[in-house]
Amino acid sequence: MFLSKILRNTRCFLQTSRTLSTSSPETGAQQNETGTSPNGFCFALSETQKEIQDLARKFSREEILPAAAEYDKSGEYPWPLFKKAWSLGLVTNIIPTEYGGLGHNVFDDSLIVEEMSYACSGINIAIYSPKFGQIPVILAGNDAQKKKYLGRIVEEPLHASFCVTEPGGGSDVNGVKTKAVKKGDEWIMNGQKMWITSGGIANWYCVLARTHPDPKAPASKAFTAFIVEREWPGVTPGRKEINMGQRASDTRGITFEDVRIPKENVVGEEGAGFKIAMNFFDVSRPVVAAFATGVAQRCLDEASKYTLQRKTFGVPIAQHQAVAFMLADMAVGVETSRLAWMKSAWEVDNGKRNTYMASIAKCLAADVANKCATDAVQIFGGNGFNTEYPVEKLMRDAKILQIYEGTSQIQRVIISRYLNERAKSLN
Repeated sequence: MFLSKILRNTRCFLQTSRTLSTSSPETGAQQNETGTSPNGFCFALSETQKEIQDLARKFSREEILPAAAEYDKSGEYPWPLFKKAWSLGLVTNIIPTEYGGLGHNVFDDSLIVEEMSYACSGINIAIYSPKFGQIPVILAGNDAQKKKYLGRIVEEPLHASFCVTEPGGGSDVNGVKTKAVKKGDEWIMNGQKMWITSGGIANWYCVLARTHPDPKAPASKAFTAFIVEREWPGVTPGRKEINMGQRASDTRGITFEDVRIPKENVVGEEGAGFKIAMNFFDVSRPVVAAFATGVAQRCLDEASKYTLQRKTFGVPIAQHQAVAFMLADMAVGVETSRLAWMKSAWEVDNGKRNTYMASIAKCLAADVANKCATDAVQIFGGNGFNTEYPVEKLMRDAKILQIYEGTSQIQRVIISRYLNERAKSLN
């Protein structure tokens, strides 16, 4: 009954035509029901966005939330949930309509992400991960690549991954050492990637490799992005990593050894890989901020409920000012994080350079999620330190949000560089 209702709601998605790379005045939070903003700012969601949010909320509460603890314990990949999400269009929603997707923009996609992360950010990242491979192809791929590789994911529930991070690289994209050398009509790739989400189950990868022969070449010319198929000779995923949190995610290293890549699998232009990666982060960081906001909201809700149930000195602990102020601070963080991801998503959807705001959103929301998780455990007291209560898992899941898609320190580097440049213009 539930799935039939959701499938009916999914059909309304087909009426949308917004894509990741399309600018439209009717996208994002700053609109009213007619698509205009007579008073400047408008924080209302459109009817379609409300339906998207309701669909994701219902799926996350009724399907993901009950299964979260078990997948956290087992570390298994949640294939049944992934296939259900795919059937509802929650995996292919950002693929442009002309290639069979729903054409959602970053804002609409982030609405889904926040709701699903509320239920379990580990299962959410497992379901979301194919989009990491899709985004570079949507942004820079040619028509043939989009039809072939995005089309596969539309036709059946398959995965794709974006391979940037390396064992010694971390957030230093300019330090990528995986190389691809051109030989005739092919490229030969050698190298190793690490911490690749869905690395062991992906059907294909978008891989960033160094292609300029001069090791001192600037980043803007040194790298190229390639589509590499999982079954090609020389592609070897490593063991599944056992991580502190988000354990439902299939995270692995991948080795590329003399992998032969046809020239038609170059994404964008030769040497444009670094630009593609930076544009990818402008899209992905608002989404990760929405991930974090969902976790933070869940922490606040769990803590709020508990403070009404737990009594000390004859009254619910919610009546103690020390606890009440902790909840208030959590609420401040949640609301400002949500506004931050909304603004950064709105900017990129409207063709504005959002690097500065995306870093603010990602940095703020990740830090808030971790503080909310820590405070929730504190409010639960001894119970918060126990696996029978939800906040212990939330605390473990939250930590990675300060690390992947660029650490919180890297975000501060980006923000400070922007401020330095801005200061020069003020003199």
